[in-house]
Amino acid sequence: MKSEMKISADFIRELPKTELHCHLDGSLRIDTILDLAEKDKVAVPTRDPEKLRKLLTVTENNISLPEYIKKFDLTLQFLQTPESLIRTAFELAEDCTRENVLYLEVRYSPILHTQRGMTPMESVDAVIKGLKQAEEEFKIKTGVIICGIRSISPEVSYQLAELAVAFKNRGVVGFDLAGVEENFPAKDHKEAFYLILDNNINTTLHAGEDYGPESIHQAVHYCGAHRIGHGVRLKEDGDLLNYINDHRITMEICMTSNIHTGSVKSYAKHPFKFYYDYGLRVTLNTDNRLISDTTLTKEYLLAHRYFNFTIRDFKEIIINGFKSAFLPHRVRTAIIRRIAEELDTYVSV
Repeated sequence: MKSEMKISADFIRELPKTELHCHLDGSLRIDTILDLAEKDKVAVPTRDPEKLRKLLTVTENNISLPEYIKKFDLTLQFLQTPESLIRTAFELAEDCTRENVLYLEVRYSPILHTQRGMTPMESVDAVIKGLKQAEEEFKIKTGVIICGIRSISPEVSYQLAELAVAFKNRGVVGFDLAGVEENFPAKDHKEAFYLILDNNINTTLHAGEDYGPESIHQAVHYCGAHRIGHGVRLKEDGDLLNYINDHRITMEICMTSNIHTGSVKSYAKHPFKFYYDYGLRVTLNTDNRLISDTTLTKEYLLAHRYFNFTIRDFKEIIINGFKSAFLPHRVRTAIIRRIAEELDTYVSV
């Protein structure tokens, strides 16, 4: 048994991890964007990589969620062909592999990739193809989460839910509802989630990010959420918090993104440590690697810096990630047994 390891970027990078909340259209490489712009004849504001990065990443904290989402208008322009989706899905998995992510769930909304005539079904095929290519080349397992969009009609969410059903057991592992929460309640999309749950498909919803705990309540009680994306407002409702905790509904925490969208005012005030200490099943994720200029390694280092998290804490968070993965139970338990033994080698007696 090794003695307690010093927390560093290299050490965190070596730890086996999950990435459960990661948007494809928010996690592109700058060089790939420039290459796709040339290949697909898409206008780009600048061909200078650093200037383009500044345009696409959040450079100041506490902007609004709608302002943050506006960044996707640019990245989506380069994701309108099957080839671009195959490539970017593969590269995202490759980037995760470099951080020893063993299981990655990529989420995106097929309805946002039809500007050049690609059908939603073709887009799902492409994303799955790129991820499968990565699985063949790297030590990583992947799954796709299809997103409905709150500000787009519930009818479209239902069509996307049908798409998730069609691709169940073919690469799609879950269904999500993303986008601005205020004035776009989750309950309006409940028919889509009825279809998802009727077909025994996993659900995760963005909730409690830019709206209060009522949004989380709807995600759980109207839409049957198995996991909650962000959920930073949950602490405002103790009764709901206890329900979430008692039912082991996972919180997908993305700290840097929460600071950028103004959901939380500072890292020190982020509820992540409170949730962890309370016993909630919390995980750490990136949300958008490009737009928030982050990596999973950075997110873990932030937890160490602001909350003094140690390898013992990280072991629990990592195990939470594998427990919460949208994988079959037997697969999860086998992975957890192996990962727990590996993590134990880093922790002193």
